[in-house]
Amino acid sequence: MLISETIRVALSALRANKLRSLLTMLGIVIGVGAVIAMVALGNGASNAVRDRIARLGTTVLQINPQRIQQGGIGTTSTAKLTMDDVKAIVERCPNVVAVNQQQDRPLQVVWKGRNTNVQVTGTAPNFLEVRGFAMADGRMFNLADDMARARVAVLGADVMPLLGITTPESIIGEAIRIAGRQFTVIGVMARKGTTGFGDADEQVLIPFQTGRFQVFGTERINDIWAHVGAEDSLPSAMAEIQTALRRSHRLRTDLPNDFSIRNQADLLGVLSETTATFTALLAGIAAVSLLVGGIGIMNIMLVSVTERTREIGIRKALGATRRSILLQFLVEAVVLCIVGGAIGVGMGAGASVLLSQSFGWNASIDVNAVAIAFLFAASVGVLFGVWPARRAAVLDPITALRYE
Repeated sequence: MLISETIRVALSALRANKLRSLLTMLGIVIGVGAVIAMVALGNGASNAVRDRIARLGTTVLQINPQRIQQGGIGTTSTAKLTMDDVKAIVERCPNVVAVNQQQDRPLQVVWKGRNTNVQVTGTAPNFLEVRGFAMADGRMFNLADDMARARVAVLGADVMPLLGITTPESIIGEAIRIAGRQFTVIGVMARKGTTGFGDADEQVLIPFQTGRFQVFGTERINDIWAHVGAEDSLPSAMAEIQTALRRSHRLRTDLPNDFSIRNQADLLGVLSETTATFTALLAGIAAVSLLVGGIGIMNIMLVSVTERTREIGIRKALGATRRSILLQFLVEAVVLCIVGGAIGVGMGAGASVLLSQSFGWNASIDVNAVAIAFLFAASVGVLFGVWPARRAAVLDPITALRYE
């Protein structure tokens, strides 16, 4: 029998049992669709992490007081960061092009009867340059405001809705109260998006000297941000900062650092590896349904062989070879998987788009994942179709013709 005729007979058998064929494909459809959707969501999450870290800046280093374990409880060490440390970095670190110091604390902010608790950050005027922010309206406070300890404030983009503010123009020049003290709003920052260290848009900026002497009342600095000229200079800059701060803190060579230096590029790598592992886990779980679908196909094909035993006997009596019988049932299994895989690809892509539009989740369809899922579906058809096909091929024609 010609191969084309064998394939035609196999397709005719599938058309004769449309409902059973559809139900048999369902496992493959669900499996492939789940793999596509899960990988798309995992890739979307990975891309979102990269975008957020990139917005934060891969050439920015964050310096914090080191946390140590005391009695099984994580507490901040007695060492602290001060303006002397900022001065040391500026003077002794040639690879650092700009330094920004910050004091921050969650405080009550009030405007016209509306109040909210947000992070208030006392920072230097070069905040925009170092941290990569931009102004949406108004202006950033300058060095003169900082030296004069002026009570001026710049709002993050997400602070406005918390205070019931609709447009930046409606708040510029207005007075707000921060921790009971009156400040004048002079600007609103453009939205930057959530970074790896919290929601950067949900904060109020005030001049560093104003916060230091009038709001926070402390010399301690919570964060020092160092902007490096290029990514290639990051290792040298980190080494320079470590040397400068150890010297500033008078640490002996046998003592560990009492501060930590975070490299955003390293953080990006760690988060990327984490999301990749998470994506692989999701895809692996979804792939189990492909295996279940393959077992379902093998089960149905075995039932089909039993039901069509007499048909197989007649075909063998008319001259059909073992090879043609084997090919016929193998084609039936593979077609079920390929068609189910194609439908699953469409459903997975549609589910990814639907989740992205309905819930705002990040989804990025991976062409490689689509190809692998589709080929895996075809492989399942071959793998789980061989046994039923072989069972049909080795049937004795005389025994098959006697089967009722």
